[in-house]
Amino acid sequence: MDIYKEMYLKLFNSVTTAIRAMECKNYNWAITELKTAQQKCEEMFVEKGD
Repeated sequence: MDIYKEMYLKLFNSVTTAIRAMECKNYNWAITELKTAQQKCEEMFVEKGD
């Protein structure tokens, strides 16, 4: 799969999860979800990116 498509899907899913967490007022979960997604996408780019 294209690296950018993988990163997009990872971020999209994590943003969706974070929104749901914020709707439940679970802000720490949302922050953790977004930070983890950011780190994962950075790793993906470094390993497979241009």
